[in-house]
Amino acid sequence: MDVDALVAFVAQGLSEGADPVKAAQMAAYMKTDVPFYGAQKATRRPVHREAVRRFPPADRSEYRQAVLALWSRPHREERYVAIDYAGSFPRYITLSSIPLYRKMIVEGAWWDSVDSIAIHLVGQVLLNQRDATTPKVRAWIEDPDMWLRRSAIIGQIGHKGATDTDLLFEACARRMHETEFFIRKAIGWALRDYARTNPCAVITFVMEHRDELSGLSFREATKHLDV
Repeated sequence: MDVDALVAFVAQGLSEGADPVKAAQMAAYMKTDVPFYGAQKATRRPVHREAVRRFPPADRSEYRQAVLALWSRPHREERYVAIDYAGSFPRYITLSSIPLYRKMIVEGAWWDSVDSIAIHLVGQVLLNQRDATTPKVRAWIEDPDMWLRRSAIIGQIGHKGATDTDLLFEACARRMHETEFFIRKAIGWALRDYARTNPCAVITFVMEHRDELSGLSFREATKHLDV
């Protein structure tokens, strides 16, 4: 695969859909100086789909090279396409790709990219290879990087009945003392999501830790519960 051709194709497609007004609005919303094209999801989607069709990786090495080539581009939307491209090849969304996803989480360092990586990439590996992946995700619970800690909390969102409740509740319990907004929000989000599957377990957890959970985490977790 010609990685340079992939990057050029994506950059051209996004630039053709550029909207300077939307670019300024998107940057302001994300509170970042990183440049935007102003290409919203409806514009990015066909670029991503065609990139996947034209430039499929032949092996894991090409997969990593392609993802990182897109990820390293200067515009925010190119990172979004990198994440979508990474999620388009299930054969490579495995334990071997966790170092790649970890790198992207640390470098992304903001919710717009981190949450997608944590839930749709790391979360998929965790779901498919739980025994091997759980120790790696568990180690993130105490990682100095806040975005890895957040990822450890939200990585099982959408797992429903396949959720490892021990890992979920451990991650929440070990981080509930934090004052960081993105951690408190993550705890509430993860618990609220699992409450749709097992409300009794979530009620038991939040009531046992009512005095330790932040108000934000508690409100988010119990938004649809009768507590």
